Amino acid sequence: MKLLIVGGSGFLGTELVRRAAAAGRATAATYCSSRPGTAPGVPWHRLDVRTPSQLDDLLTELTPDAIINATSGPGDWAVTADGSFHVALAAARHGCRLVHVSSDAVFSGSRVHYDESRLPDPVTPYGAAKAAAETAVRLLTPSAAVARTSLIIGNGGSAHERMVHELAAGTRDGVLFTDVVRCPVHVEDLAAALLELALSDRSGVFHIAGPDALSRHELGVLIARRDGLDAARLPAGRGEGTTALDVRLDSGATRAGLRTRLRGAREFLQVP
Repeated sequence: MKLLIVGGSGFLGTELVRRAAAAGRATAATYCSSRPGTAPGVPWHRLDVRTPSQLDDLLTELTPDAIINATSGPGDWAVTADGSFHVALAAARHGCRLVHVSSDAVFSGSRVHYDESRLPDPVTPYGAAKAAAETAVRLLTPSAAVARTSLIIGNGGSAHERMVHELAAGTRDGVLFTDVVRCPVHVEDLAAALLELALSDRSGVFHIAGPDALSRHELGVLIARRDGLDAARLPAGRGEGTTALDVRLDSGATRAGLRTRLRGAREFLQVP
Protein backbone atom coordinates (compact mmCIF):
# COMPACT_ATOMS: atom_id res chain seq x y z
CA MET A 1 0.00 0.00 0.00
CA LYS A 2 1.23 3.49 -0.92
CA LEU A 3 0.45 6.01 1.79
CA LEU A 4 0.26 9.82 1.63
CA ILE A 5 0.32 11.78 4.88
CA VAL A 6 -1.12 15.25 4.38
CA GLY A 7 0.20 17.56 7.08
CA GLY A 8 3.24 15.41 7.66
CA SER A 9 5.30 18.25 9.10
CA GLY A 10 3.08 18.76 12.17
CA PHE A 11 3.43 17.14 15.58
CA LEU A 12 1.13 14.22 14.76
CA GLY A 13 2.21 14.09 11.12
CA THR A 14 5.87 13.75 12.09
CA GLU A 15 5.08 10.68 14.18
CA LEU A 16 2.94 9.21 11.41
CA VAL A 17 5.78 9.64 8.93
CA ARG A 18 8.32 8.15 11.33
CA ARG A 19 6.17 5.16 12.17
CA ALA A 20 5.09 4.42 8.60
CA ALA A 21 8.68 4.63 7.31
CA ALA A 22 9.95 2.41 10.14
CA ALA A 23 7.36 -0.20 9.19
CA GLY A 24 8.61 -0.20 5.60
CA ARG A 25 5.49 1.39 4.13
CA ALA A 26 5.83 3.24 0.84
CA THR A 27 5.15 6.69 2.25
CA ALA A 28 5.08 10.25 0.98
CA ALA A 29 4.27 13.35 3.03
CA THR A 30 3.34 16.98 2.54
CA TYR A 31 4.23 20.27 4.19
CA CYS A 32 2.95 23.79 3.59
CA SER A 33 5.42 26.43 4.72
CA SER A 34 8.65 25.01 6.15
CA ARG A 35 10.15 21.85 4.72
CA PRO A 36 10.85 19.44 7.60
CA GLY A 37 13.93 17.36 8.17
CA THR A 38 14.42 14.34 5.97
CA ALA A 39 12.96 10.96 6.82
CA PRO A 40 14.67 7.91 5.28
CA GLY A 41 12.89 6.90 2.10
CA VAL A 42 10.08 9.47 2.46
CA PRO A 43 9.73 12.09 -0.31
CA TRP A 44 8.31 15.46 0.77
CA HIS A 45 5.97 17.57 -1.36
CA ARG A 46 4.86 21.14 -0.78
CA LEU A 47 1.07 21.34 -0.66
CA ASP A 48 -1.45 24.04 0.18
CA VAL A 49 -4.76 22.25 0.84
CA ARG A 50 -6.58 25.48 0.01
CA THR A 51 -5.60 24.96 -3.64
CA PRO A 52 -7.53 22.02 -5.18
CA SER A 53 -5.39 21.87 -8.33
CA GLN A 54 -2.28 21.14 -6.24
CA LEU A 55 -4.04 18.17 -4.66
CA ASP A 56 -5.13 16.76 -8.00
CA ASP A 57 -1.65 17.13 -9.46
CA LEU A 58 -0.06 15.48 -6.43
CA LEU A 59 -2.43 12.51 -6.38
CA THR A 60 -1.98 12.04 -10.12
CA GLU A 61 1.79 11.96 -9.59
CA LEU A 62 1.87 9.73 -6.49
CA THR A 63 -1.21 7.49 -7.01
CA PRO A 64 -1.50 6.67 -3.28
CA ASP A 65 -3.79 3.92 -2.08
CA ALA A 66 -4.57 5.73 1.17
CA ILE A 67 -4.40 9.26 2.56
CA ILE A 68 -4.23 10.31 6.19
CA ASN A 69 -5.24 13.96 6.53
CA ALA A 70 -3.47 15.22 9.66
CA THR A 71 -3.56 18.93 8.81
CA SER A 72 -4.46 21.40 11.52
CA GLY A 73 -5.28 25.06 11.05
CA PRO A 74 -6.79 26.31 14.32
CA GLY A 75 -8.89 29.39 13.69
CA ASP A 76 -8.38 29.15 9.92
CA TRP A 77 -11.60 28.02 8.25
CA ALA A 78 -9.93 27.93 4.83
CA VAL A 79 -7.47 25.26 6.03
CA THR A 80 -9.51 23.34 8.59
CA ALA A 81 -12.87 23.22 6.80
CA ASP A 82 -12.33 24.10 3.12
CA GLY A 83 -8.96 22.34 3.00
CA SER A 84 -10.46 19.12 4.36
CA PHE A 85 -13.25 19.40 1.78
CA HIS A 86 -10.64 19.66 -0.97
CA VAL A 87 -8.74 16.63 0.36
CA ALA A 88 -11.92 14.54 0.56
CA LEU A 89 -13.01 15.57 -2.93
CA ALA A 90 -9.59 14.70 -4.37
CA ALA A 91 -9.56 11.36 -2.54
CA ALA A 92 -12.97 10.50 -3.97
CA ARG A 93 -11.95 11.58 -7.47
CA HIS A 94 -8.77 9.47 -7.39
CA GLY A 95 -10.23 6.46 -5.58
CA CYS A 96 -8.06 6.75 -2.46
CA ARG A 97 -8.92 5.48 0.97
CA LEU A 98 -9.16 8.41 3.40
CA VAL A 99 -8.55 8.66 7.12
CA HIS A 100 -9.51 12.11 8.35
CA VAL A 101 -8.27 13.34 11.74
CA SER A 102 -10.90 15.32 13.62
CA SER A 103 -11.15 16.64 17.17
CA ASP A 104 -13.20 16.56 20.36
CA ALA A 105 -13.67 20.30 19.70
CA VAL A 106 -16.73 19.34 17.61
CA PHE A 107 -18.60 18.91 20.92
CA SER A 108 -19.98 21.57 23.25
CA GLY A 109 -19.45 19.74 26.53
CA SER A 110 -23.14 19.92 27.42
CA ARG A 111 -23.33 16.12 27.62
CA VAL A 112 -19.81 15.62 29.06
CA HIS A 113 -19.58 12.01 27.81
CA TYR A 114 -19.56 11.49 24.04
CA ASP A 115 -19.42 8.17 22.22
CA GLU A 116 -18.92 7.64 18.50
CA SER A 117 -22.66 7.98 17.75
CA ARG A 118 -22.97 11.56 19.03
CA LEU A 119 -23.47 14.31 16.46
CA PRO A 120 -21.32 17.44 16.60
CA ASP A 121 -22.62 20.50 18.45
CA PRO A 122 -19.65 22.89 18.40
CA VAL A 123 -19.51 26.18 20.28
CA THR A 124 -16.11 27.47 19.11
CA PRO A 125 -14.97 28.59 15.64
CA TYR A 126 -12.38 25.80 15.53
CA GLY A 127 -14.99 23.23 16.55
CA ALA A 128 -17.36 24.52 13.87
CA ALA A 129 -14.64 24.20 11.22
CA LYS A 130 -13.84 20.67 12.33
CA ALA A 131 -17.53 19.73 12.30
CA ALA A 132 -17.92 21.13 8.78
CA ALA A 133 -14.89 19.11 7.70
CA GLU A 134 -16.42 15.92 9.12
CA THR A 135 -19.64 16.57 7.19
CA ALA A 136 -17.74 17.08 3.94
CA VAL A 137 -15.66 13.94 4.43
CA ARG A 138 -18.63 11.72 5.23
CA LEU A 139 -20.67 13.04 2.29
CA LEU A 140 -17.91 12.91 -0.32
CA THR A 141 -16.16 9.72 0.83
CA PRO A 142 -18.64 7.44 2.66
CA SER A 143 -15.98 4.74 2.99
CA ALA A 144 -13.64 7.07 4.88
CA ALA A 145 -12.69 6.81 8.55
CA VAL A 146 -13.23 9.96 10.61
CA ALA A 147 -11.04 9.77 13.71
CA ARG A 148 -11.81 12.18 16.53
CA THR A 149 -9.05 12.66 19.05
CA SER A 150 -8.25 14.79 22.10
CA LEU A 151 -5.19 16.55 23.56
CA ILE A 152 -2.12 14.99 21.94
CA ILE A 153 0.85 14.50 24.27
CA GLY A 154 4.33 13.21 23.42
CA ASN A 155 7.71 12.78 24.98
CA GLY A 156 8.17 16.48 25.59
CA GLY A 157 7.43 17.89 22.14
CA SER A 158 3.75 18.75 22.30
CA ALA A 159 2.43 22.29 22.68
CA HIS A 160 0.91 21.47 26.07
CA GLU A 161 4.16 20.04 27.40
CA ARG A 162 6.08 23.11 26.25
CA MET A 163 3.49 25.33 27.91
CA VAL A 164 3.89 23.49 31.22
CA HIS A 165 7.66 23.97 31.11
CA GLU A 166 7.31 27.69 30.32
CA LEU A 167 4.75 28.25 33.08
CA ALA A 168 6.89 26.39 35.62
CA ALA A 169 9.91 28.47 34.60
CA GLY A 170 7.96 31.72 34.82
CA THR A 171 8.71 32.61 31.20
CA ARG A 172 5.08 32.54 30.12
CA ASP A 173 1.88 34.15 31.40
CA GLY A 174 -1.36 32.23 31.75
CA VAL A 175 -3.07 29.54 33.78
CA LEU A 176 -3.96 25.88 33.42
CA PHE A 177 -7.72 25.53 33.64
CA THR A 178 -9.25 23.31 36.30
CA ASP A 179 -12.62 23.13 34.54
CA VAL A 180 -11.44 22.22 31.04
CA VAL A 181 -11.44 18.43 30.88
CA ARG A 182 -10.21 16.18 28.08
CA CYS A 183 -9.01 12.61 27.54
CA PRO A 184 -5.34 12.99 26.49
CA VAL A 185 -3.74 10.52 24.10
CA HIS A 186 -0.07 9.79 23.44
CA VAL A 187 1.03 10.73 19.94
CA GLU A 188 2.61 7.29 19.45
CA ASP A 189 -0.65 5.50 20.29
CA LEU A 190 -2.68 7.87 18.11
CA ALA A 191 -0.36 7.45 15.13
CA ALA A 192 -0.38 3.66 15.46
CA ALA A 193 -4.19 3.62 15.59
CA LEU A 194 -4.52 5.91 12.55
CA LEU A 195 -2.16 3.76 10.51
CA GLU A 196 -4.12 0.70 11.57
CA LEU A 197 -7.31 2.34 10.29
CA ALA A 198 -5.60 3.37 7.05
CA LEU A 199 -4.64 -0.24 6.37
CA SER A 200 -8.16 -1.48 7.06
CA ASP A 201 -11.47 -0.99 5.24
CA ARG A 202 -13.34 0.27 8.30
CA SER A 203 -15.53 3.31 7.75
CA GLY A 204 -17.49 5.70 9.93
CA VAL A 205 -16.60 7.67 13.05
CA PHE A 206 -13.94 6.53 15.52
CA HIS A 207 -12.82 7.98 18.84
CA ILE A 208 -9.11 7.67 19.52
CA ALA A 209 -8.42 9.07 22.97
CA GLY A 210 -7.06 7.84 26.27
CA PRO A 211 -9.30 6.45 29.04
CA ASP A 212 -8.28 9.07 31.65
CA ALA A 213 -10.35 12.28 31.88
CA LEU A 214 -8.14 15.06 33.25
CA SER A 215 -8.37 18.82 33.60
CA ARG A 216 -5.67 20.88 31.93
CA HIS A 217 -4.19 21.57 35.35
CA GLU A 218 -4.22 17.91 36.39
CA LEU A 219 -2.48 17.05 33.14
CA GLY A 220 0.06 19.80 33.73
CA VAL A 221 0.86 18.45 37.19
CA LEU A 222 1.50 14.97 35.74
CA ILE A 223 3.80 16.43 33.09
CA ALA A 224 5.68 18.48 35.68
CA ARG A 225 6.22 15.49 37.94
CA ARG A 226 7.45 13.34 35.05
CA ASP A 227 9.89 16.03 33.97
CA GLY A 228 11.15 16.89 37.45
CA LEU A 229 9.51 20.32 37.59
CA ASP A 230 7.92 22.00 40.59
CA ALA A 231 4.21 21.40 40.03
CA ALA A 232 3.39 23.98 42.69
CA ARG A 233 4.60 26.67 40.30
CA LEU A 234 1.83 25.88 37.80
CA PRO A 235 -0.91 28.54 38.07
CA ALA A 236 -4.47 27.21 38.18
CA GLY A 237 -7.64 28.99 37.13
CA ARG A 238 -11.10 28.59 35.69
CA GLY A 239 -12.11 29.15 32.11
CA GLU A 240 -14.78 31.54 30.94
CA GLY A 241 -17.61 31.03 28.47
CA THR A 242 -16.84 28.57 25.71
CA THR A 243 -13.34 27.86 27.04
CA ALA A 244 -14.78 26.00 30.07
CA LEU A 245 -15.61 22.73 28.35
CA ASP A 246 -15.76 19.24 29.81
CA VAL A 247 -15.59 16.90 26.83
CA ARG A 248 -14.82 13.25 27.49
CA LEU A 249 -14.52 11.03 24.43
CA ASP A 250 -15.81 7.52 25.00
CA SER A 251 -13.50 5.41 22.85
CA GLY A 252 -14.86 2.06 23.98
CA ALA A 253 -16.34 0.94 20.67
CA THR A 254 -13.23 2.01 18.77
CA ARG A 255 -10.82 0.36 21.22
CA ALA A 256 -12.72 -2.91 20.92
CA GLY A 257 -11.86 -3.09 17.23
CA LEU A 258 -8.23 -1.95 17.42
CA ARG A 259 -5.06 -3.91 18.07
CA THR A 260 -3.41 -0.68 19.20
CA ARG A 261 -3.70 -0.11 22.94
CA LEU A 262 -4.64 3.44 23.89
CA ARG A 263 -2.93 4.26 27.17
CA GLY A 264 -4.26 6.75 29.69
CA ALA A 265 -2.28 9.84 30.65
CA ARG A 266 -1.72 8.53 34.18
CA GLU A 267 0.10 5.59 32.62
CA PHE A 268 2.20 7.26 29.94
CA LEU A 269 3.08 10.22 32.17
CA GLN A 270 4.01 8.18 35.23
CA VAL A 271 7.35 9.02 36.81
CA PRO A 272 9.99 6.50 35.64
